[in-house]
Amino acid sequence: MKRYLWRLMFALLFSMQLFVGTAIAAELDPATRTVPLNASGETTLLSLKQVQQGKELFNFACSQCHVAGITKTDPNVGLELDTLTLASPKRDNLEALVDYMKNPTTQDGVQQIAELHPSTRSSEIFPKMRNLTEDDLSAIAGYILLQPKVVGEKWGGGKAYY
Repeated sequence: MKRYLWRLMFALLFSMQLFVGTAIAAELDPATRTVPLNASGETTLLSLKQVQQGKELFNFACSQCHVAGITKTDPNVGLELDTLTLASPKRDNLEALVDYMKNPTTQDGVQQIAELHPSTRSSEIFPKMRNLTEDDLSAIAGYILLQPKVVGEKWGGGKAYY
């Protein structure tokens, strides 16, 4: 009898997790999922699938150094929108972030840092980047741009919040 009770409890808890995860994804309305596409001011609407994929890929390839939008190796340069906008070239849109993940440069854009920062160009040094496709990079970039809308100022806020 105890065994069946435990199984029933496990099944209920598991099924609740499935429904809760779906409800959270459904809360992201189209306005929230719309992010800047390029420097010309065009926007793009991320699908719920792209958001979920971006989250998973970010956690896989980026979160070791960029947990919650901070940069562990340089706390002064995070992934919050203000910092991305102040970069040269600006990294505040999807296309610019994808370009950065291919060919990373310093915040001022002067030096290439592919040997220090994971990128598709340095995939022999950073194996997690080897199999990321253009769509994967777009999903990661979309996730990064979406987070300030979802998390607010906590994204990139560092020790003040975590």
